Amino acid sequence: MKTALGLLEFKSVAKGIEVIDEALKSSNVELMLANPICPGKYIGIITGEVAAVKNAVKIAQRLGGIFLIEAMTISNVHETVIPALFGSNIVDITDSIGIIETMSALGGIQVADVAVKASNIKLVEVRVARGLGGKGFVIFTGEISSVKMAVSACKTAYQGTGEILCASVVATPNQKLIQSIL
Repeated sequence: MKTALGLLEFKSVAKGIEVIDEALKSSNVELMLANPICPGKYIGIITGEVAAVKNAVKIAQRLGGIFLIEAMTISNVHETVIPALFGSNIVDITDSIGIIETMSALGGIQVADVAVKASNIKLVEVRVARGLGGKGFVIFTGEISSVKMAVSACKTAYQGTGEILCASVVATPNQKLIQSIL
């Protein structure tokens, strides 16, 4: 079972491709996603056992140099984060929704993991920079108290970092809004 994610972001497409290739060749990891994002950046998401992912991320940190924006490992990632990243979570929006917008492309993945581990919520979507100018966001649903608890846990975890741009809780969302989200 794949238990870790490696998140890599570069300010150069060429360097991002080069470094991710080396990280994949040197570690027993799998590539989940690698593509350019706005504005002219490149991201990669790898998965595997914790030690292998940490090794690949260390290699990326060493080789990325001045082109590396972000390189991190999420150990023991919650099982619903990856399906939400690829839009394959099938979730009914219930009582309320929480939305957290992040300053970095990969920040939404980290926030999603914190939110789902902190409270009884279901991830609807984790969006990484597609049409967002290099930002990210996560949408989740659950009972209002659970959604508020998840938002609060994320705000606490990222307090003072500037990573969370905005966080909102919407109680009993309008049906047309729900349809547009799903």
